Order: sequence, then C-alpha cells, then structure tokens
Amino acid sequence: MALDLEPDAWLKRLIAAHDNDLPNLRLMDSYYEGTQPLSYLAPEIQSELSDRMRQLVINWPQLVVDALDERLDVEGFRYADSETTAEDLWSVWQASDMDEGSQQAHVDALALKRSYAIIGANEDDEATPIITAESALEVFAERDPRTRQVMAAIKRWDEPSAGAAPVKWATLYLPNKRITFEQQKGAWTAVEQDEHKLGQVLVVPLANRPRLRHLDGTSELRSVIPISDAACKIASDMMVSAEYHAMPRRWATGMSRDDFADENGQPLGAMSSLAGRLWVNEGDNVKFGQFPEAQLSNFHETINVLARLVAALTGLPPAFLGLATDQPPSADAIRASEARLVKRAERRQRAFGEAWERVMRLVLLVRDGKLDPRTGKLETVWRDPATPTYAQKADAVVKLHASGILPTEQAWEDLGYSAVQRDRMRGMQDEALTRMTAMDLHQLSTAQPEPQPLEAPAGG
Repeated sequence: MALDLEPDAWLKRLIAAHDNDLPNLRLMDSYYEGTQPLSYLAPEIQSELSDRMRQLVINWPQLVVDALDERLDVEGFRYADSETTAEDLWSVWQASDMDEGSQQAHVDALALKRSYAIIGANEDDEATPIITAESALEVFAERDPRTRQVMAAIKRWDEPSAGAAPVKWATLYLPNKRITFEQQKGAWTAVEQDEHKLGQVLVVPLANRPRLRHLDGTSELRSVIPISDAACKIASDMMVSAEYHAMPRRWATGMSRDDFADENGQPLGAMSSLAGRLWVNEGDNVKFGQFPEAQLSNFHETINVLARLVAALTGLPPAFLGLATDQPPSADAIRASEARLVKRAERRQRAFGEAWERVMRLVLLVRDGKLDPRTGKLETVWRDPATPTYAQKADAVVKLHASGILPTEQAWEDLGYSAVQRDRMRGMQDEALTRMTAMDLHQLSTAQPEPQPLEAPAGG
C-alpha cells in the first residue's frame, strides 16, 4: 500500500534511507575508480612503512564493469507494430545527449547497483522533454511494495559557494508534483514547486541484476572485490620484495662503513653502495660475497590464479585478464570464450531496456499529458552484443534478406546502422525509386509509334 505522507515527512524519510546506503555506494565507487584502501596488511606494518609504500592497484573491478558496458549501446526505440524506429522518441533522446548519458548510467548501475533517469519539462521547447542520467550517490527512490513502482524520490547535491560552506539542495519527486528545497540554518525550506499533476513520479531506477527481494539491484563488483584486494596485496608485496630482495645483495667482512666513500671522501648513498659498484679493498682480512636474489615467480603465479578466478566468476575471456597463450586463438575460439560475456550483456540489455522504455513513456506523458496505448508495447533497440566479423554478419543478413525471411529495415538494423543512418538510407531508397519511376514514365510518353506494314501493290 502506498504511503500517504506530507512532503516534509517524505523528505526526512528519503534522506535517512539514502544516508544509510551512501557508505556502501562510496566504497563501491572507490573500487571502480581504483582508490580503495589497501587490504590484508597488518596495521603495524602499514604504519611503519608510512608513506614509503603505495598500493599497486590491479583494477579488475573497473575491467569487469567496462567489459559489460562496452556491449550495451542503445540504438533506438520502436513500437511492436512497426518495422521502423520511433523517430520522435529518438529525437528527444538525442536532444538530451543520452547517447553519452545512457553509457554513464549503465556504468554507474553496473558498479553501484543502480543509477537513475529523471524526466522533466523543457521550458525552451515543450515538444522536447529533458532526460538526465543520475548517480545513486545523489538520487534515491522508494518503491511501492505491491506495484514495485516508484512512490517518491529525492535528488541531493551541494552547490559550491565562494568563501563559505557549500549550499545544500534537495529536490523531492512525488506523483503529482516536484518540490525543490534549500537547507537554511540547518532546516530544509521549500523554494520552488511544480504541480504537474501527471500522477507519476518522473524518476526511473536502472537496477543491475535485481532480485525478487532486492529490487534495487546488485553491484557487479560484489564477487570481485575480495579477489581484487588479494591481487593488490600480492602485487604490493611483489614491489616490496623487488625493492629489498630481487636485486642481488652483497656482503663484506673486514670493512667498516667509512670504507664506502667516493674519491672525495664523501659517504656513498645506499643505492650507489649496493648497485653498479665494484667493491675493492686492499685489506688482508677482507672478504666479499653475494646472497642469491629472490625470485618473483611465486607472485606472478598467485596473480595468475586470482585472474582465473575473476574470469570464472565474471565470464570474462582469459585474454581480457592477460592470460594469453603462445598460440593465437582462432575466430571460433574467441567467440566461444566470449559466450558467457555476451549472454550476460543480453541479460543486462533486457533489464535496462525495460527501464529505458519506461523513461520514454514518461517522456510522452510529459510532452502530451497522456499516454498512447501503443507505448505499452514499446521496445528498446540494442546493438548486437556479440562480436562476429562484419563480413560474417553481412553474409548471414544478405542470405536471410534474399530468401525473403528478413525485411530491408530489419537487415539494416542487424548490420548495426544507427537510426539516423537508416533514415538516410530510407530516403536514398525512396529517391532512387522515384527516379526509376520517372524514367519509366518518360520512356512511355516519348515512345516512337510502331511502323505500319506496307500494303502490297494492286495487281501484284
């Protein structure tokens, strides 16, 4: 049952829920950016090393997210009863720079469990509503447990102020209105209100891998973070070992520290004493020796094992993680290694596609004030997430088109042409047909009369 709260109560409720979720969101964000703290290191050692040790970050979390995001490209929208894309919706999409915005929304959803899209009226052009992609670090929405639709949402942000503390703002989205608040002297004050009376909250969550009891999604980083922490620890240990043990360490007896000096009698630095120097001493009791250097192969093998675990958990091809072989893989082997990644991308397309379709329905609601029944069967057009060669794809499409199974519009779409390109090709095709028709009409109108047979002469 939907809650019936006053705007101030909704504001406090949503801010409290968002604050409760922010620490986890910020942690996930730090792992994606590669700024997470060093794990698996004793605090005593970390404090002793102080700023002399920096973490070597192997940013597998970012690789996992980006590998999926690179296969999630929206190419248009269409109604189920139409072969062509909905050009009016696509024009709104591009006017809001959602080619880029959707990619940013996908990245945040994959990394932070969810992102959001907010729809609003455009004061400069009422026929083109505005769509913005929003981060879960700034936006939070609460769903109705029965309908699973958004009941209320909030967006919070800080506005920098010269020489003073940032000004805090919040916008509350309710089914029939939008209210903007400013924090003044610790209290929230409403400064603007828009009574749109559309009956819908103009905020749509894009949840990654939602589950029945976790509708707000799950981060792709969840299963990778422990392995990434281990890899960063091993890599950092490798750098420490390289500093102290990978270089052959020499020893000498019968010498004092004063013997390590240059031609001017100045003491040599640590690096000059240990590396690139020939030790010579004329003393009778002086002996020199060298300890064997440490091998770093155990670190390499451990990192490779961890990389294989990441590949198994995420479906990434081994080559993505640097696990290459001496024998170049065949095209079939590459496609086989990407099978799980492609399927996972298709699953994300299905989930995100539903969200983008709802966004476009709200766009039409804002623009027209009502919903066209056709929008219930709106579809998102995605680029093929698989990676066949262009020649293979073209050959398959041409064969299907020639046999009459595939119409021309679908053939263009399957070959990856954008909505703008398809529109141009459609126009070029129409122009060519018009020219051919005109030529046929011209030939018919200017055709020479057929010659009449000559009559035979009389008496012949």
